[in-house]
Amino acid sequence: MLRKSFLATCIVVILLSRVWAQTSAATASPPPPNPVPRLTLDDAIRLAQSNAPDFRAALADAGIAREDSVQARAALLPSLAYITGAIYTKPNGTDTGAFIGANGPREYMSQGTFHETLSFASVADYRRVLALEAVARARAEIATRGLVLTVTRDFYDVIISQWKYENARAAADDAQQFVDLSKKLENGGEVAHSDVVKAQLQVNDRERNVEDARLAAEQAKLGLAVVIFPTFTADYEVVNDLGEVPTLPEVGRIEELAAHSNPEIAAAHAVMLAAQHEVSAAFAGHLPSVSFDYFYGIDANHYATYTGDVHNLGYQAIGTLNLPIFDWGATRSKVKQAQLRRDVARVQLSAAQRTALANLRLFYNEAETARAQIDLLKQSADLAAESLRLTVLRYQGGEATALEVVDAQNAALLAQNNYADAAGRYRGAIANLQTLTGNF
Repeated sequence: MLRKSFLATCIVVILLSRVWAQTSAATASPPPPNPVPRLTLDDAIRLAQSNAPDFRAALADAGIAREDSVQARAALLPSLAYITGAIYTKPNGTDTGAFIGANGPREYMSQGTFHETLSFASVADYRRVLALEAVARARAEIATRGLVLTVTRDFYDVIISQWKYENARAAADDAQQFVDLSKKLENGGEVAHSDVVKAQLQVNDRERNVEDARLAAEQAKLGLAVVIFPTFTADYEVVNDLGEVPTLPEVGRIEELAAHSNPEIAAAHAVMLAAQHEVSAAFAGHLPSVSFDYFYGIDANHYATYTGDVHNLGYQAIGTLNLPIFDWGATRSKVKQAQLRRDVARVQLSAAQRTALANLRLFYNEAETARAQIDLLKQSADLAAESLRLTVLRYQGGEATALEVVDAQNAALLAQNNYADAAGRYRGAIANLQTLTGNF
């Protein structure tokens, strides 16, 4: 009896555990959906650097230029190689065989070789390649800063367009409240029906503004998504940090940074250096060059280190001096070509320097002006909102007209949008200035 009771108890426990497991599985909450990513400006820049094709191409060009310099340096250094082979010549009863230039009917080679060529042209070419590498690095930096500028503008376009959409939505709500107020006052005989008509026209205009602002916000969001994401998606959010106004350094500090960190000038200067080395390389065609070869191994009629008592292992050294004498003016023509390119590079460098100085002042003035306008336009937005509130109160008291209310609504919306534009314009101006100075 005890055994049967124990077995029955075990069966009941197992059944209850299964029922509890099924109930738990049924009542368990489904896994939460993937959260929508919220991107900061740094996140957007990092994503764009991984996915922007022009930026990746600029980095690839810099890497290719680096490998070119490695190859040019290797061309200046001695080379080591190993050669092995065999030559068979038709026998004809002589020691050499049918070909008089042969060393025998059978000739075997197994040799290590050392080769070095020294010339002024190869040294100048190496320096030219180093200068071109500097050009590629500078252009990669230009592409980096240009990408940051593009992403920054697109990023804050998303924020500003969303801000303007919210402003339009709030303005539409104010307009609807004004319609309700004017109808209430009309029913009380305090205002004419024309006020209701004017208020309704304002609502219609505000609804159109809402749709336009919504479309602009979607377009801005899609434009940024194309730049930063490897696969197209519009399911993301951006962090609004427009309230954190970055500090603009003094103009002296900006000029100091630009003098050492302007990639446009660095690229133009490196192009000029490359052109100067090209002139040197072309002129080196008039100068002599020296080559040296050393061979060690077997060059014998038997593939062996010994043939009888003869030791087949040996070495050979060859030194060559090349003296150019006459080439129908080809070298002289190359020198003229290189000199023309050098002269153009000098003019381009001078123009780049002047342009950089002008852009530095222009971009700094733009940033300084935008910074000064932020506080002013924020004050204007607050004053316009207060003016709207007071005008509505005056309208309720019969001291203001519907036209004054509509004007106050329009002024409030315009002031809010101007403030949003100023905040975004300052961020764009800072990013534009940093294309010349780097981060500060």
